[in-house]
Amino acid sequence: MTQVVPKWRAVLLDFLERAGWSAGQVFIATLLAGGVSSVTELPWKYSVTIAIGAFISSVILTGVQYLSKMTNLAFWPDLLVRLAKTFLSSLAGSMTAGVFDVTAFGWDAALNVAFLATVASLAKGLLAREPAAPNGQVPPGASPSTLPTGTYREAVDHAPPPPTIAATDPPDGGSVPDGKSGVVLGEAGGSGPAAGDPA
Repeated sequence: MTQVVPKWRAVLLDFLERAGWSAGQVFIATLLAGGVSSVTELPWKYSVTIAIGAFISSVILTGVQYLSKMTNLAFWPDLLVRLAKTFLSSLAGSMTAGVFDVTAFGWDAALNVAFLATVASLAKGLLAREPAAPNGQVPPGASPSTLPTGTYREAVDHAPPPPTIAATDPPDGGSVPDGKSGVVLGEAGGSGPAAGDPA
């Protein structure tokens, strides 16, 4: 049975999942873009700074996505949106981190980091997807999110909540409201047999 969390918590977890993965992917991509060197020579400070910028950018972009109600997407559109957001978050992180001189912005380095982060985002999305159906199709409930399916669907679904049990209970006093004509099953009355009864 799928466990469903409250809507506000599901949305918060979705924000953190998206932004956390973006920051992690940008952090690793920045280290890899620095080339092969000793651990002490890796750009740790730059990587952390860019990752924080990517985290903030991802939160902002996810907020825009929620406000425009473009979250409840099928697997492939959802994955494409995530790839675009990772790419943009990485570029924004590079621009706002002060790693590159604004007057002579290092586009090559920034694009390399963004490309590596986007490839990592693609790999994560494909690995997070549930196994494909026997016919090779993506299952209807599949998503590129690493959140539990119930939590993710609770966060991105904009449909009204299902009615409560109390709201679906029949009114008190029988199944036929007062003042209405009709026959209550199991009671005497009516001019003929009930539907389905042998005549």
